[in-house]
Amino acid sequence: MNRTKLLPVFLFLLLLACQMPNVAGLPFSPTSTPTATLAPTLTVAPTITATATETSAPTVTSTPAPLARRVLILSIDGLRPEIISLAPMSNLLALMQNSAYTLSAQTVYPSVTLVSHSSMLTGLCPSKHGVDWNDYIPEKGIAQGVDLFDIAHAAGFQTVMHVGKEKLRQITDPSSLDIFTYVNDRDLVVAKRLIADFPENFGVMFVHFPLVDGMGHAFGWLSSPQLSVAYRADEALGLILAEVDARGLRGETLIIVTADHGGHDTTHGYSLPEDMTIPWIASGAGIQPKVLTTRVHTMDTASTAAFALGLPIPAEWDGVPVYEAFGLPAEKTSAECP
Repeated sequence: MNRTKLLPVFLFLLLLACQMPNVAGLPFSPTSTPTATLAPTLTVAPTITATATETSAPTVTSTPAPLARRVLILSIDGLRPEIISLAPMSNLLALMQNSAYTLSAQTVYPSVTLVSHSSMLTGLCPSKHGVDWNDYIPEKGIAQGVDLFDIAHAAGFQTVMHVGKEKLRQITDPSSLDIFTYVNDRDLVVAKRLIADFPENFGVMFVHFPLVDGMGHAFGWLSSPQLSVAYRADEALGLILAEVDARGLRGETLIIVTADHGGHDTTHGYSLPEDMTIPWIASGAGIQPKVLTTRVHTMDTASTAAFALGLPIPAEWDGVPVYEAFGLPAEKTSAECP
């Protein structure tokens, strides 16, 4: 555990022992993400040494009893909402029928992969998590603050990251992950590698599909090649959902399907609506299906996951649970990041 996060985690453990029931933009120019490599290889990168700026211990807010025993967050990199119906992504469309969802959720600026995913999983705006780069640069360390994996791991949940871009390992402290897998391949291969060694006891699992973004950079957003790849990403999603069903885990799992950013022409990273607007779809344990009227931001993903698991939510997080998705009145909603 990174030393800057050690004290906050001890505080979380103490609070959880008392409360929790037992349950098993920034000033840089946008950069293009390289087109994904299609060779069917598995690469596991070495563990990096995490460094971060010293932060004060966060305060936490209590939550009700858990609504789910596990959370699966699946991010389809570069998934502009229009792609879902244009591809079409039939498995995702079917999931939406039993989901609380919005196709107008907002990511953060700059709308690039590592910055946006850091906000998604730390619950923080970029100005707080400090990630201002978009490549795998180990010497820069990890995102600052206490993230979703930190609090889940400290509470005894198995934590998993299974990703198609190596730079995503810089979101959290390596000691807060029980399993990290980097698969440099197509989305279908990413899914099949997960299924081949499926972590049945996961508490928080983050899965990342890279190729919709790669095809956007190569051929343009909403281009025929990108839509074709999105169709395959949907097939990969279907395989994972089928595996969850086959193991009898669907009823106790909160599933969130979302994206880090959209795109326009062959790029992204700007404050344009095409780049900033993302889908946010929640299904499964505790969810009340409906079209959401709440304004959802990507930082809300971490808070919603923590809320569903009955984990205390750091008061420093900018994201808040999407209460409406659970049929609850919204105590408050998140604001745009500065």
